[in-house]
Amino acid sequence: MATGRTHRPATRSRGIPEATVARLPLYLRALTALSERSVPTVSSEELAAAAGVNSAKLRKDFSYLGSYGTRGVGYDVEYLVYQISRELGLTQDWPVVIVGIGNLGAALANYGGFASRGFRVAALIDADPAMAGKPVAGIPVQHTDELEAIIRDNGVSIGVIATPAGAAQQVCDRLVAAGVTSILNFAPTVLTVPDGVDVRKVDLSIELQILAFHEQRKAGEEAAAEVTAAQAADTSQAAVAAEREGSATDQGPDGDVPAVMPA
Repeated sequence: MATGRTHRPATRSRGIPEATVARLPLYLRALTALSERSVPTVSSEELAAAAGVNSAKLRKDFSYLGSYGTRGVGYDVEYLVYQISRELGLTQDWPVVIVGIGNLGAALANYGGFASRGFRVAALIDADPAMAGKPVAGIPVQHTDELEAIIRDNGVSIGVIATPAGAAQQVCDRLVAAGVTSILNFAPTVLTVPDGVDVRKVDLSIELQILAFHEQRKAGEEAAAEVTAAQAADTSQAAVAAEREGSATDQGPDGDVPAVMPA
């Protein structure tokens, strides 16, 4: 079986923009859901809506893959699943190591989506000697002393770091020195890597802070709308009161319109 050490995705060599590469997994997820429902074809508008992008951008992205669909029919779902999977390198086996088997690392190890998406958890590694040999998700945890040998023996090129921030850079350096060229970093810190090593950072606290910003903005907009509505109501009430007062001044002492006095 092919491994990540001898095969690399073809996206860069074919000149596919990074923004397009970042959207390919979104398309693949939507297409996989359609495939599981035995949907044979899908229009660009339907697929774009499912992936959360606009249809013009989707058609442009697919043009980089050489896929243009058929007018009046749309795109063949199964072929697109294969085509995008091939471009992302998911038609082969990618052994992955997870370093740091705390709560987050254990949760990642138990994630069932790796295998179905072309990734195989080759090893779980932790610095705590008490963790060595304990099974997590059916895989025995190994000590960090064995990291280099594990990477070499399993042909690993993708590492996942789920350690505390203070240990992340040292782990990263060891992974890179052992031959890992792609890292998914869950540690709340920025990693320094040499050219040729790709790092993707997942920071849950940052994502939550961004959501908090949007919630605060929405709350501010709602408060402003309420103030505007209250001001409009006050203005309307004042106008009604003024109109009533003006009508009263035009009437006689008994409330009737006064008769016209002769000249």
